[in-house]
Amino acid sequence: MNRPVDAEYHWGGDSLDLDAYLARIGFDGARDASPATLRGLQYAHTTTIPFENLEAIFGRPVPLDPESLQDKIFRHRRGGWCYEQVGLFAAALERLGFGVTGLHGRVTMGATGAPRPATHALLRVTAADDERIWLCDVGFGGPGPLAPLELNPDVGEVTVGAWRYRLERGRGALDSELWTLHHFAKGGWIDRHTFTLNPQYRIDYAVGNHFVAASPRSPFVTRPFVQRFGPDAHHILDSTVWMTEYPDGTAQSRDLEAAELPKILAEVFDIELDDADTERLASGWWLR
Repeated sequence: MNRPVDAEYHWGGDSLDLDAYLARIGFDGARDASPATLRGLQYAHTTTIPFENLEAIFGRPVPLDPESLQDKIFRHRRGGWCYEQVGLFAAALERLGFGVTGLHGRVTMGATGAPRPATHALLRVTAADDERIWLCDVGFGGPGPLAPLELNPDVGEVTVGAWRYRLERGRGALDSELWTLHHFAKGGWIDRHTFTLNPQYRIDYAVGNHFVAASPRSPFVTRPFVQRFGPDAHHILDSTVWMTEYPDGTAQSRDLEAAELPKILAEVFDIELDDADTERLASGWWLR
């Protein structure tokens, strides 16, 4: 007798307004489960939907159900962090017929010492009529990647647009398989996160999302942190510092006044807030 598949392992693709999602990211390619479509979707998604933590610093909940994600990201043209973006991307891929498995990563960004919590959402994706396995990392903010990366340790360095990446497979605790994603940045190659291939359910994402949104140890509850990624530049707003990084590892930065933030959010990051949130953000309350 066939056992029913746990509904929590599905991604809500049946309730996704696919037309609205594709319009939001500006994708007008084939609606099939091919590697070419996967590449097109990831490029469109990562260059359109910004990373942002504004709901958390405003003290509001960050729900992950498909309807809430659509209301925020489609109807109000906002962004989200990894759990929101990966959940939305997974629903679209599921709707199109891709094989989708959730993964969790542990952000390192070159840090040593005590490990950080595994609170970065990733996807393992398979396409129709193709034996390759892909890593889709659409919610990191930047730099990208703009395209899925093949989960194959023999591929070596990959250049996507002008940005450079490298996936390595090693061994972790208890001799477990451990993958590391590197990207080229200021100062050279940096390990940005590690991950295993242990499947993650939506409930696992709900737990990680709660930590990121509510824990005093979370880096995303103390100040605005917004990113917008593109083929030639990666924009970052960290509190009142606006930074721009480039594929060759160079960068520039500018200090802003809090009153400038709503204008920069709209013009650079494509995020327009309502009047109440605009006024509150411009007050710079977190700086006091």
